[in-house]
Amino acid sequence: MMKAYVALKLRGVMQAWGGHTFEDLRHTELIPTRSGILGLLAACFGIDRTDQARLEDLAGSVAIAVRMDRAPQRITDFHTVMDARKVDGKARKDPIVSRREYLCDAEYTVLLEISELAGFSVADVVRALQRPVYTPFLGRRSCPTSRPLYEATIDAVDFESAFGLVEPCKGTVYSDKCPRSGGTRFRLRDIPLYGRKRQFASRQLYVYQQSGDGDDPQ
Repeated sequence: MMKAYVALKLRGVMQAWGGHTFEDLRHTELIPTRSGILGLLAACFGIDRTDQARLEDLAGSVAIAVRMDRAPQRITDFHTVMDARKVDGKARKDPIVSRREYLCDAEYTVLLEISELAGFSVADVVRALQRPVYTPFLGRRSCPTSRPLYEATIDAVDFESAFGLVEPCKGTVYSDKCPRSGGTRFRLRDIPLYGRKRQFASRQLYVYQQSGDGDDPQ
């Protein structure tokens, strides 16, 4: 059965998709995280961070797949942080040096599959991406987009077929759903737990290579 997929392009001079981190090291994953993409969508819809009900509805209504179109270069920046938290949650008395990682010149294609039970439509998602309420950024406010987010709406039977219709039609794919080839499974801790500050649960991802020769991965 054919489904409608919304395709986004994430491009910018720098991106940062936070992984397991603390005050003195702000790590970035090599791909946009689920929490980061949901935050980007929430900004486009104008959903406030305190609106837990709408955030949970959004999170439960979207399946996500990401293709790395261009591999990034990782760099590290340095900041001085006051009142940094210790492991016990208390603030340090002295400032510390915080190392923050960024991805340079990365390019990703993101596909969104909207649940039939969602409280919003594909058209609503497209409209929000084209006319965002809050300014979207690529993981951190210091990482603006270099092009519009919205790329296309595609009719396809699954993520694999949909990626075959979006240039460059090849790359490493990280998907919420198991591909026909099965892919390689791994876990990533990036499901936001709303109502718990900076708390995340783990999920299972499927990784495979899209060859560019049709819509079937090798």
